[in-house]
Amino acid sequence: MIPSADYGSLRKSIYLLLITISAGIVAGRILSIVRVYEPYLFRQPGETISALSAWPAIRPVPMATFGANDRSRWCTIRALVDEGTYVIGYRDSSRASPQNPYGDYGIHKEDGWETIDKVLLPGPEPQQFYSSKPPLLPTILAGEYWLLKDVFGWHIADQPGNGLVVRAILFSVNWLPWVISLVLLSRMIDRLGTTDWGRLYVMAAACFASYQTTFAITLTNHTVAAWSAVFALYFTLAVIRTHQHHGSSDDSSRNLFLFLAGFFGCFTACNELPAAAFGIILFLILFVHFPLRTLVYFVPAAAVLVAAFLITNHLAIGKWTPAYGEISGPMYQYPGSHWKIDPGVIKPGIDFAWQKEGKFAYAFHLLVGHHGIFSLSPIFLLTLGSSIVVLIGYFSAEWSSEHLAVSQKLSLLPGFRSMPEVVMISAVSLILMVTVVGFYLVKSNNYGGWTSGPRWFMWLTPLFLLAILPCADRLGQKKSGRLFAYLLLALSVLSVSYPAWNPWRHPWIYNLLEALDRIKY
Repeated sequence: MIPSADYGSLRKSIYLLLITISAGIVAGRILSIVRVYEPYLFRQPGETISALSAWPAIRPVPMATFGANDRSRWCTIRALVDEGTYVIGYRDSSRASPQNPYGDYGIHKEDGWETIDKVLLPGPEPQQFYSSKPPLLPTILAGEYWLLKDVFGWHIADQPGNGLVVRAILFSVNWLPWVISLVLLSRMIDRLGTTDWGRLYVMAAACFASYQTTFAITLTNHTVAAWSAVFALYFTLAVIRTHQHHGSSDDSSRNLFLFLAGFFGCFTACNELPAAAFGIILFLILFVHFPLRTLVYFVPAAAVLVAAFLITNHLAIGKWTPAYGEISGPMYQYPGSHWKIDPGVIKPGIDFAWQKEGKFAYAFHLLVGHHGIFSLSPIFLLTLGSSIVVLIGYFSAEWSSEHLAVSQKLSLLPGFRSMPEVVMISAVSLILMVTVVGFYLVKSNNYGGWTSGPRWFMWLTPLFLLAILPCADRLGQKKSGRLFAYLLLALSVLSVSYPAWNPWRHPWIYNLLEALDRIKY
């Protein structure tokens, strides 16, 4: 029998074991990445009426990139280092031909570098193509490519240089910070959980039921925002905990944590613009506790990243706002654009599902349908239920307290001073869930294109997992509760494991509905 004092050490050993296994699996996937051409995505020989492409007549160039989304960023990285510009291609009508009706040329037209995620700036010919993705992240990673090229002579446009550069960058931007974030997450889980089973359940979900593992093999802003959110939350809680345990005797640590919380909170928003709500919430929590210090350390750290985001955007396209905010404008709606829709034309594909379904159907599929947050990752049903129950219980108890002033009852912010961490996380998770889901339901009608899951919500995964802890602790007390939790975890792991070779593929629920002829996009 293990002495009770040793259970904490055993738990941490199991955390490390789970992290090690998950890290090894993802590392192996990054080392083996190559775009796979699946026969079912191409039309039959001799078939002429089909939205599918023809099977390649010659062997495609082996590439460590997967498709339009990640290639859009890789094009910018290559252009910055190899050509010293954000321009990824050009349009010159004098070069037009039957095979190239618009006269497009440059990086984005090379074999293996094609992308639909690009914009064309109006102006005299040759007009210039740019990636539609915010340029801050590609600009940072271009520095790493420059070093790899200068030190090792690896060229991203050559073989095997393409695979070497891509893998090295993915290890540095996806794998290493994600592994570190798992360690930080395990510390928060161990501190906030109350039972061994509940803690280990949430840790296993973090290692094997997160879309971060699925998308770790591709370059995307979502994985970066997810690990950045962990860092921001960890340092925010560290600031409060340091003050509670050490008072004013550890000012240097608290100041550093405030700076890092501001930096990573804003970096999360720079990679996921709706995450600005997350950064604002962290600022408010810290401002309530440390008004002056938050202004002195948190705000400047965030301001540096805001400035970098705006400046790189302006350097790239001459605008302060991101290009994808103008999808109805001329930068997107140029002749030959994937996103241009002529009057009366119904275009095929999931990018244009909104032409065939209403807002209610979109909301259904975004929540519990083929791209649903709760259908593909049903463990987040525990997040929703747990957060609601925890907050109802907390505020019911607080509001009934004779020691709470009326002014405090009417204001949430003062309550943050004495709010337990797990209640705070439940509140933040629920607020962000409603805010971000509401944002996409109101402002968008797109599922994120070809994607194996609701990638826009990936950055919320760490918060959602931590918010599960009270529910997991309760479910672990009964066999029926554990079986129910196991089922939700198994289905969530199934979803993130389904597209093992390429994350830019449809979810299993989508493919099932398509096979049953229930959807026709």
